[in-house]
Amino acid sequence: MTLMLMAAATFAVGLLPGYAVLGIWAAVLLVVTKLVQGFSTGGEYAGATTFVCEHSPDRRRGFFVSFLDMGSYLGFALGAGLVSALQLTLGQAQMEAWGWRIPFLIAGPLGIVAIYFRMKIEESPTFQATLEAEEESARHPETGEVLGPVGPVGIFKAHWRRIVLAMILVAAANTVGYALTSYMPTYLTSNKGYDEIHGTLLTIPVLVVMSLCIPFTGHLSDKIGRRPVLWIGAVSTVVLSAPAFILISIGTVPATIAGLALVAFPVTFFVANLASALPALFPTAHRYGAMGIAYNFAVAIFGGTTPFIIASLIQATGNDMMPAYYLMATSAIAAVTIYFLPESARRHLPGSMPSVDSEEAARELVATQDENPLLDMDTLPFDSSYEAARASHVGHSGTTPGS
Repeated sequence: MTLMLMAAATFAVGLLPGYAVLGIWAAVLLVVTKLVQGFSTGGEYAGATTFVCEHSPDRRRGFFVSFLDMGSYLGFALGAGLVSALQLTLGQAQMEAWGWRIPFLIAGPLGIVAIYFRMKIEESPTFQATLEAEEESARHPETGEVLGPVGPVGIFKAHWRRIVLAMILVAAANTVGYALTSYMPTYLTSNKGYDEIHGTLLTIPVLVVMSLCIPFTGHLSDKIGRRPVLWIGAVSTVVLSAPAFILISIGTVPATIAGLALVAFPVTFFVANLASALPALFPTAHRYGAMGIAYNFAVAIFGGTTPFIIASLIQATGNDMMPAYYLMATSAIAAVTIYFLPESARRHLPGSMPSVDSEEAARELVATQDENPLLDMDTLPFDSSYEAARASHVGHSGTTPGS
């Protein structure tokens, strides 16, 4: 549904009549299609991160889930590249007359391809297991209370502390991410004197290199933990934001690219690893809903408004360094919040059985289950019959039933 809504809404933008034909209704329809895009994006991110997390082995979850953000930022780069190519080949007059429709119309065939692949993918084993025993999986992460199926209000009541924690981290990470992808082309054009083409072109190599580095930071989080990697992102934002905007203010192409790279560095550590850290805050039965609440409210209030807030701060103060100060403030708050984030690297998701990628890893897990610090028995979806069977069989064969 999220893919179909996004593809249809984006394709519809390319078909919209202009103001000369429909008057104010052209603007109304444009806003409606943008709202549909926003709804679909909100559902897609929470669903995609949950989906890939539940399919990934515990030891490599950070690496696999990081490909989601690599794809997102490569998408930004490809979109910017297409627009720049059209500007160079068609010219500004033709671009404004009809060329702007081309990128939106491409969403139609792209959407069909994406939907085809999506329909071929099975639901995660974790989700299927939850459908069979939903009540046992839906437990409060702190009290162990059985929650059962609930709506958005019930999910927020049960997990509000972790939802607020997730919102703060999403807000800080997406503030930096949106500053790089959505605000920088405008900043370079409006404040630094670049033309529209160069304002977009300069961000493309930085986005491509950053995207290709994201899986490495995901792999790093599997090795040293989610919290240390997220701290690198938050602290580097505080340290590098001011030098980044000082470099951009020099006005030369090499200095501008270097400044953009300093903004991209923390994004590489920050944004990508939230996709593996945040789903691990919630039990399987409520993971998608809680992720959706946390992510969408945070992005709507802080992420998507980043260009507007930064532009307003510059206009109010006349200081071109205000973007740097804003990024530093949000990341400083995030650095404190990360302290309260439970470490989830190499650990199973709450409400889910451990996930491994080989028989050897499974045997190792079973052999060390009683003293393994990465195995939290309290959050496994056991019922009383399982516990009884485990008590009667452990010691006879060295393994547990169903392992």
